[in-house]
Parts: sequence; structure tokens; C-alpha cells
Amino acid sequence: MSTYSLQSIFNPASVAVVGGSPRERSIARAVLHNLQAGGFSGPIGLVNPRHREIEGVAAVARLADLAFRPELVVIATPAPMVPVHAEAAADAGASAVVVLSTGLGSGEGSFAEQLQAIARARGLRVIGPSSLGVIAPHARLNASFAAHVPLPGDIAVISHSAAIAAALVEWGAVRSIGFSAVAALGDAVDVDFADLLDYFARDRHTRAILLYVESLRDARKFMSAARAAARLKPVVVVKSGRHAQGVAQPATHAAALATPDAVYSAAFHRAGMLRVLALDELFAAAEALGRTDTFPGRRLAILANGRGTGLLAADRLIDMGGTLATLSDEARAQVANIASATWPGTHPVDFYGDIDHASYTAAFKALIADPNNDALLVLNVPTALMSANSRAKALAEARGALPREWIRKPVFAVWLGADDDAVAWLNAARIPGYATEADAVRGFMYLVRHREAQQTLMETPPSLPDDLVVDTATARSIVDGAIDAGRGWLDPVEVARVLGAYGIAITPVASARDPDEAARVAAPMLGGGAPVAVKILSPDIDHKSDVDGVRLNLFTMQAVREAADAILSRARALRPQARIEGVTVHPMVVRPKARELIAGVVDDETFGPVIVFGRGGTAVEVIDDKVLALPPLDLRLAHEMIGRTRVSRILKAYRDVPAADERAVALVLVKLAQLVADIPGIREVDINPLLADRDGLIAVDARIGVSRSRALHKGPGHPRFAILPYPKEWERTITLADGDTAFVRPVRPEDEEMFRTFFGRVSDEDLRMRFFQTVRNFSHEFIAQLTQLDYARSIALVAIAPDTGEMLGAVRLHADANYDRGEYGILVRSDLKGHGLGWRLMQIMIEYARWLGLRVVEGEVLQENRTMIAMCQRLGFSVVTHPDDPGLVVATLPIEPA
Repeated sequence: MSTYSLQSIFNPASVAVVGGSPRERSIARAVLHNLQAGGFSGPIGLVNPRHREIEGVAAVARLADLAFRPELVVIATPAPMVPVHAEAAADAGASAVVVLSTGLGSGEGSFAEQLQAIARARGLRVIGPSSLGVIAPHARLNASFAAHVPLPGDIAVISHSAAIAAALVEWGAVRSIGFSAVAALGDAVDVDFADLLDYFARDRHTRAILLYVESLRDARKFMSAARAAARLKPVVVVKSGRHAQGVAQPATHAAALATPDAVYSAAFHRAGMLRVLALDELFAAAEALGRTDTFPGRRLAILANGRGTGLLAADRLIDMGGTLATLSDEARAQVANIASATWPGTHPVDFYGDIDHASYTAAFKALIADPNNDALLVLNVPTALMSANSRAKALAEARGALPREWIRKPVFAVWLGADDDAVAWLNAARIPGYATEADAVRGFMYLVRHREAQQTLMETPPSLPDDLVVDTATARSIVDGAIDAGRGWLDPVEVARVLGAYGIAITPVASARDPDEAARVAAPMLGGGAPVAVKILSPDIDHKSDVDGVRLNLFTMQAVREAADAILSRARALRPQARIEGVTVHPMVVRPKARELIAGVVDDETFGPVIVFGRGGTAVEVIDDKVLALPPLDLRLAHEMIGRTRVSRILKAYRDVPAADERAVALVLVKLAQLVADIPGIREVDINPLLADRDGLIAVDARIGVSRSRALHKGPGHPRFAILPYPKEWERTITLADGDTAFVRPVRPEDEEMFRTFFGRVSDEDLRMRFFQTVRNFSHEFIAQLTQLDYARSIALVAIAPDTGEMLGAVRLHADANYDRGEYGILVRSDLKGHGLGWRLMQIMIEYARWLGLRVVEGEVLQENRTMIAMCQRLGFSVVTHPDDPGLVVATLPIEPA
């Protein structure tokens, strides 16, 4: 489902509670008490045939007996009765239910399955079962059994676990941090993380979102919603089960590196979310987000009443990747009057504890005004010379008196040994307070990481080389042939052909059934004077070194014959059940200054294909220098992957070793992502080692696993990608009314400059018709929102002149998360009106909507845009005046199923 009816959960006009008893530990009684204590202003009803009233609320026997229509129903009954009451809620006109009951089971025939079926059939939104409930402080709604009512705030909490949600509520109550909403999903038979991410991304009360995740069911839906939300707001996530192992024993080095938790981390990183590892880190992030509304750079200034604490904070800052700010000359001169005698004139600025509040305030203002820093950390250690409370009051008052241009610079505080009064002063000034300098620096770095993640999401990737040509047909025929033959792995010769089809260099390989044949196929390789290697060939031996199945540096045919004989004999002795098909012979690659890398693809049971890169060699799992990423990849993402590994450092030049060709490494990762995008039957790729030096790359050993592709995600497009790749199948050439042709293709992130040029040839009036306002500033951020798309939900099809490469026009379609409705927009270059381009783009958009399975396409059009309205009517759209804005019309087209 999507955000449909979620407003009935977080802002209902009326609430009914089903179940409960007057006993003290009754969940339904706690919910009724919280609804009343929270000040909910709408009608509250109680359905309970066994008790006449609970918490002063009169009970009725059935939902149908209530004197009002309950918009939200909270169910706290034994599990077998939950589906019955959910059906009754739908009959009574409810839009949503929150199920607190536990023990509904899972799978076929369970009460949970019955509840899910009712939700889908009746259009009823369901939170739970096993939920804590929902809290929406701005609506004065506390339909939960949490112990406290949180303050209104701007942080939304979405938790799998009721206990974690309750813990966050308690933490917020102690720290005076408010929430826009708290929702515990429980078993999530209907409403899930993606639904609520979509909802809170657009919620005006929500500025940041905190997630507690245990597992995900629909990775594509989650990734689509998470990427959209993280573009707008900070999203912080903590996930449990970090050390859980995969279901199957890994068959390759790449698979061994791609643990389930590493894949989740890759997914969170790709979505632009901030992952933290524990609740205390989640609290630290909430502390920073709850009191700070700007996201700074990484330069932190430090003011401390002691050199030691300031230095510890500076050390921790550098450990976490932050930057210790420098001091401007003006700020240095101003703080010199209060600094300690041993202060060296740089951050941290330390002072003696006996300075008066006026001097303290002056130093604080000097550092806040200093343009050389992005945020300020203030540390206070209690002494007998100055009370912590009075110093906190002085800081709070100084912060409150700042002029507008300085008030938004973030300030963080560590008040060691602070009493409640000191904490209250910091809270009142919206200064995040922490127990230690490490916690404070961590909170600061969360804001920095969010800002940098936002910048990364908006970066334009470099274009791929024009000569990058792949032979998909050859690779697909090899893979299909192996699958049809019932094989799970390609043989080494097939591996070389598949990688070669995608421009990935690999050492030549020849197979041999016995030692004599091995000597014969080695002869041409030995002719140049270079040695060869011989390796065991068996689909049942995952790691050749396990059976001593590799011999290197063989210079003669006799040496090859003896090595092959020894390898085959040892493999048969150690693995008598294994299928031994012979050996492979390879020319030795002698590149003394090459770095050993690993590159590959693994298939995760939740997220599908995952790209793996890192330090290669036989000890790859022990070294564990790896990074994972979800495909598809562009060159920017590939370079970013490389940069997050330790091995990236030795790809640079050092001593007498020239730099390796890092762009070639990035291209290999992009090619692997494209390979599995084009051929879903490829299950696994393991290239180890991949040698890299200044002359390029070459794969020395590689394996490719294959299987029939099983759809992991619903909807059209690639059956296994959690992030839909570029939909190349929608490229086409069209003919316009005047006989000219145009090339139409989906928009790509690297199209930014093409869009900028295009907008320069569109009149101000046409831009106003498209965007409903005059647009003059085509910033990077503005164009990035048009060109960097999530193909799972959005498509923008651009028409390009085939002779000049100029952009002629574009049509855009954005689908909701339920693939039910889509909203379109279209813009054609002003000098091309009347050529039929808009008509053809609209036809293609409608065709795409049908392919997606949408039920309806609609768009808002200005009443004065008579040309667009007329075209919509000719295409079959119904056009009616917008119910909330008479200056607009809504054009709606039902889409016939494909």
C-alpha cells in the first residue's frame, strides 16, 4: 500500500478502543487513559461487551452501536477475535486500525493472514499486530500504552519493536525532546516502513525520521521510499541482528564478504540514510536533530574550561573524520583576553574556571561569529569556582541574544556533572547536551554526514566512455545454455567469454581433461618464454587452494604434465565425491607492481544482486577490506565505493610504485553492475585476484554462478534489483507531424547540462505554465531533482534531436508507492510547438503508465493553459476544476490494463 488513509492514523477525527478490562495492567485501559490524558479532542468510544465502562468511558457491545463513525479503531483483544473486529471496523466506516494484540501467528491460515486479507479487500490501513500503538503529539493523539506522553516536536519515530518505541518515548520525556509521531509497526501486515517514510517525508510537522529495523520484506519499495525521504530530511536508522549469518554457506570469496548486515549497510548508505549501531548512538543523533535545524560543514570549534577535555574532544573529532576549525585573526584577538596562559592560540580554546560570565559570553560570541568554523562545542567541567548551573544559564542567555545571522549556527554542549537546573537551561536554549565529549562529537558528525549524504545524492556522475560497447547477446546465450544444461557454474572458458563480452580483461584459459592434453594446450603459451599456471577444474570445489589445486610458474610441457597429474590425483583423494572435469591452463601474469583486488557480485535474499569490491588475494576474508553497493552503478558511485576501502590508498602512487588506473577499476564495477542488469540469470561473480596497475586491469581468476531467475520484487522491470536500473527498453525513435525524427530515451543523471541548455530555450511564460511560477534560477539542486530519478516510481522521457544532440522536450510520470495513480508533467521547447512533439511524448507516457500497471494518470494544469487542456481532452482525459484551487484544472485519464 502507499500513504492512502495514513492521515486517519495520525490525525483521526474519532477513535474507538476494542477490548480491555478495568484491571490495572490492561492494555486497552492504558490506551483509554492515554487518549484522555493526551487531550484528544474528538469522540472516544469503547467496545466491550463484558464491562459497562473503563476509565470513565461508557462501553457498547459492538462497533456498530457507537453513536459516531470511528475513523481509527484500536484493537486489544485475544488473537482469534482480531480479524472479526477488523471486519467490523471496516463495516462501521473506519479507515484504519491499530492492533496491539499479539500471537496472531504468520503464514497460511494464521490470524495475521486473515487480518491482511481484510485490510486489502476493504481498503483498511493496519498498524501491527504486536504494536505499541501510535502517538501524534501535534494532533494530541496518544493511542498507545507508552508510559509517558511525549512533547510535540519534529522527529518521527518508526520502530519494528514496541519496546524500542517505548524506550525512545521515555528518553525524549527525560530530555524534553518532542516528536511529531511515534509508530510501532510490530508484525507490519499492512503499513510498513516504506509507507511511513513516504508519509513523514511530506509531513509538515516532521523534520527528521528515526528508524529501528529488524528486517525488511519488500526491499525495492523500501529503497524507493528511503531514497525519496532522505533527499528531503535526515533519516537515521539502527538495525539489530548485525552478526546474523547468511542462510547458505558462501561458495566464493565475494559471497563470504557480503554478510547480511554488510548488505543492509550498503542499502542504507545508497539511500542516503545515516546508520548508527546502537540505541545510545540513536539517542545522540536524536539529541542533535531535535535541537538543530541546520546541517553544518565538518569544521568544529571547541571552547572548554580545561585544556584536557578540549584536547580529548579534538582527538575524537579527528578520529571520526571531522575537522578541527582554525581561528580567524579577529576571533583569536577577542578570545586571547580570557584564554589560559598556556593556550597556544589554536582550537581548542581553553580558559580558567574563574572568569566571569561577561568574559565567557564575549568569548562565546566571538567564536560563534567566526566564519572559520561551522559549529561550536562548549565543554564545562564543574569546579568550586563557578557553578555549573550559573554557567549553563549564561550560555543559554548568550545563545538567545545572538543576532539572526548567527543564531542558526549549531552549538553543542557537554556539561559534566550537570544538575537538573543546568540541563533545563540548555534545553530551553535548544542546545544539544551530552554526557561526554565523544557523544557530543558523534552528534555533530551525524549532522555532517547527513549534509554530505545529501550532497552525494545530488552529485552529477561523469559520463561513461562513448566507446563502452558490450555484447549482451553472446553473454546471455552462454548463461542460458548453462542453465538449460542444469549447471550452476560456468566453466572457466565460458567465464572468460562472458567477461570478455563486457570488456573485462581476463587471462586466456584453456581446459584439458588429462595431463597429456594439459601439456599440449600449454605449448603455445610456453612458446613466448613465459610460464603457465595449472588449476583444478571441478564444479564441486569452491576454493582451489583447499585441495592444493593450483601450480604456478611452470616453464616446460613436462612440468605442466607433472603438475596436472599431481593436482588431479590430490583432488580425487581429498574430494572423492567431487566431479573432477580436468584442469585449466593459464599463462602467468607477471605484473610485479600490481595491486591484488577483488570484484564481484553476490545475490542477497532480501536485496538481490550486490556489488562487492575490496582487497583481494587468498586471505581476502581475513583482511576484510571490502565495500558493498547495490546496483545499478555509475562512475561516481563506483569511485565512491573504491574510496571507502583501505586498499584505495595503495592504488595511489607511493615510493617507486606508479598509481594504478583507478578509473579502469571503477569501470569494471560499472560493467559488473551492467552485466547482472542485462542478464538476471547470473547469480554470482567472483573475480579474485583482479590485478591493477598503471597499465590497467586484468582478472587472473574468476567464477560465475548461474540459475533461473526468481522474481524478488513485484512490478515491471528487473526482477531482482532493489533499485531499478536505467530502463533501456524505453529508448526509441519517433516521427513527428512534420516528418522530422527525434530520439526518445529515459533521463539519466548526467543529463544536467543538457537540461540547463534546454531551459534557456523555453520562454518565461512556458516555464510558468509548467511549474506554476516564474523560474529564473536553474540551480544544480533544482535540475538534479529532474534528472536523478528513482526508476521504480518516476520516469522522465526526453526527446533529443538525432543530428545535434539538443534536448527538444520531456514528459515526466511519477507513480505512487502502490502503483495505483501517477502524476504527469510535460514541457516542450518553445520554438517547437505545433510539431506534434508534445502529443507523441504524452502517448509514450500513457504507454509507460500501462506498462507500470497504473490505474489512473492525472495532472494539474493552469486554467489559462488552453493548449494543454485541449490536448488532454483529445487524448481522452476528463478535465474538471480543481476542488481547492479554481485557477487549476485536474486532467484525469483511466488506464486500460495491458
